Amino acid sequence: MTIAAKDKYDVVVVGSGAAGQAAALTAQENGASVLLLEKGRTTGGSANYSEGIFAVGSYLQKEKGIEVSGTDVLKEEVEYSKYKADSRIWRKYVDTSAENVQWLANEGVVFERVQAMGAGEATWHIYEGFGYGAIHKALEPKFLKLGGELLTSTAAVALKLNEDGSKTITLRNEADSTTEDVTAKVVVLAAGGYLNNKEMMAEETDYDLSRMIPVSSGKGTGDGLRLGWSVGGRKYGTGMAMLFGGYLDDPDQPYFKMMSSQMNVAAGQQPLLWVNEDGERFVDESVIYNFSYAGNALYTQNEVYSILDTGVIEKMAKDGNYMGLGVYVERGDKMDKLAAEIDQAVADKKPFIFKADTIEELAEKTGLPKDQLTATIARYNGFAAKGEDEDFGKEADYLVAVEKGPFYAFKLNIGAFCTMGGLKVNVNNEVKDEKGKVIPGLYAAGNDASGLTGDTYGPNMPGTCAGYAFYSGRNAALDAQKYL
Repeated sequence: MTIAAKDKYDVVVVGSGAAGQAAALTAQENGASVLLLEKGRTTGGSANYSEGIFAVGSYLQKEKGIEVSGTDVLKEEVEYSKYKADSRIWRKYVDTSAENVQWLANEGVVFERVQAMGAGEATWHIYEGFGYGAIHKALEPKFLKLGGELLTSTAAVALKLNEDGSKTITLRNEADSTTEDVTAKVVVLAAGGYLNNKEMMAEETDYDLSRMIPVSSGKGTGDGLRLGWSVGGRKYGTGMAMLFGGYLDDPDQPYFKMMSSQMNVAAGQQPLLWVNEDGERFVDESVIYNFSYAGNALYTQNEVYSILDTGVIEKMAKDGNYMGLGVYVERGDKMDKLAAEIDQAVADKKPFIFKADTIEELAEKTGLPKDQLTATIARYNGFAAKGEDEDFGKEADYLVAVEKGPFYAFKLNIGAFCTMGGLKVNVNNEVKDEKGKVIPGLYAAGNDASGLTGDTYGPNMPGTCAGYAFYSGRNAALDAQKYL
């Protein structure tokens, strides 16, 4: 019994997320024989949870009269990255981003609207059913309808470059561990980074992994990177994960499920009071408007607790939350489930929540210094009363006093969606070797490719990661025609 239907293909795509699906469908539409590999039992990867994609000059923006300068976007993103991002990669990405939206729409992806996030421009194109809908209702069905071959529970475990320019890919059936070799003219590596590989994270990043919560498909284990590095691809641009601020560690729930929890939103993704292990404030908590900045800020302390009182819980139930963070957290959403979720967490004795009738008792339960925590809250309440944060300059609208018991402390960890970078690529997403030369017929797309970010993801242009995934997969497949 063989794993694949054939032993030779024009194109083999490793990974079935946004980048892999776009590469596979584009190659199939252009007449190639394509094998799409997915090591998990289900397809889509972390792109399933994405809300939308970045673009400039799209038909949706034109319909709304939205004008955004592509050059301004490029300059902002490159400067934000401290010039670690590749300006030429960004230039091509920006210039073809409107075409990327149109192509997805032509393939059946339904876009609901275009919007901004935080202080950014309205460049975020929200698709119906999140990335799951884009992949499973549009791209993947069309790929299969056109005759593409998709293998799930099948990993690519080895890659070899042959003298004739072809590549040998060793496949492994994850159900029975049998292996088989196939050859291809072109290989596209789109396996989604390495967030879920603890060894690689420890080696390639400086994060405290004991506090990081990977909110993802769980399949980003660096497979594509290892394959690329094994044949001489240059390791480049590792070390960055897309952080998104405070997140609760519930050992009884899949982490992606916590995204929709109102308790998680209130505790970690609202501009309320944060204190460190010494019971002290350490930042303007409205930093959560940029969730990557918030993640960085949380990492400056050894421990962080979010302090809520009954008053703010009641207010958010009646009037809505204070700050929106994309589609999952809309500003003004009434937190009508918050009190019940908190009560249930207390009843279940969840390890991240502490409840007390007084601040002094809350300090005892959390192990925070009683005198310092009491002084911190008293000082913070004083700022709230006069509408001025003398310590960190938080806007008055977000200065909410902590004064009505019972009181709650939530121990915060740091959420992360994915890593970005790992293989050096050119503007066509071709993998480069240590000398800067292209490895013919080898491409890296999505989170396996470097050049889009520096050390911190930039959410002021939301959807750049998901948008780049779809774009780079398609970009690779279009360029690969020269090898077929």
